[in-house]
Amino acid sequence: MRDLPPALAARLASGATTLCHCWSLTRRDGLRLGFTDHDRDLTLGGLVHAARTGLAAAEASAELGFAVSGGDVSGALTALGLTEADIAAGLYDGAAVETWLVDWAEPEARLLLDVASLGEIRRAGDAFVAELRGLMERLDAERGRSFRATCDADLGDARCGVDLGPLRIAGRVIGEPERGSLLVSLSGPLPDAAFPGGRLAWTGGANAGLSADIRAQVAGRAGTRLDLREVPARAVAAGDAFTLIPGCDKRLATCAGRYRNAPNFRGFPHLPGNDFVLRQAGGQGTGQAAGPPLDGGSLFRAG
Repeated sequence: MRDLPPALAARLASGATTLCHCWSLTRRDGLRLGFTDHDRDLTLGGLVHAARTGLAAAEASAELGFAVSGGDVSGALTALGLTEADIAAGLYDGAAVETWLVDWAEPEARLLLDVASLGEIRRAGDAFVAELRGLMERLDAERGRSFRATCDADLGDARCGVDLGPLRIAGRVIGEPERGSLLVSLSGPLPDAAFPGGRLAWTGGANAGLSADIRAQVAGRAGTRLDLREVPARAVAAGDAFTLIPGCDKRLATCAGRYRNAPNFRGFPHLPGNDFVLRQAGGQGTGQAAGPPLDGGSLFRAG
């Protein structure tokens, strides 16, 4: 049961329905955008909600208890403030969205229908469909530590402790970029296998301020080629500057050998895995392969 504002209730009781939907969106960078499916611009709370954006709402669901509610909004990428490059750059990932039911004849008569966040954004040609996820979706997110063999810290964060400053390498794009592949010149030597799994942070050009994951690195006579996991959101030109941040596969051997940081390793490398659980108990006369006895004792200390 929901209480309607008196002004909106009076308008509904009059028998003439002049209703529309408005969406107030706040991006990750703080930029606020307003949209409406009405044919005129509407101002709510000082924010202009642009009309003629091609934005429309699909069927929405509302659930009781802790079930996640949601719905979809769809529109054209030519809508005011919405560009394919910004969507690809992740500026709309997790953006906060308020959905309002508004009497367009009297915009102050409105009802807040839902508060949600943007989930998956699907693109097809010049159109997009954005999934809306209700507040209960946050309860599905994993919290706390994960107990696993690999490290659960991020390279360079407070729990890891590795100083990334001396490990960063500056560079520039040379030649003609290909889709997801860049020929670059670097300010210093590139350690073998140090950057697959790392990141490229753009410091110049149209992508300045954005970053991308590195899939592979290949050294050659003309320069180093970096393969990115995704095509950059905006066009890349020769001379665009960037900084390389090394990666880590989160194994103890890498932590100890490459970064000399084993005391800060945040994994559990001796945690038994599925191979241990499924292995049969061995011993003399059992025909099992040689290995530590499964007698409840330590697997890493003799006796």
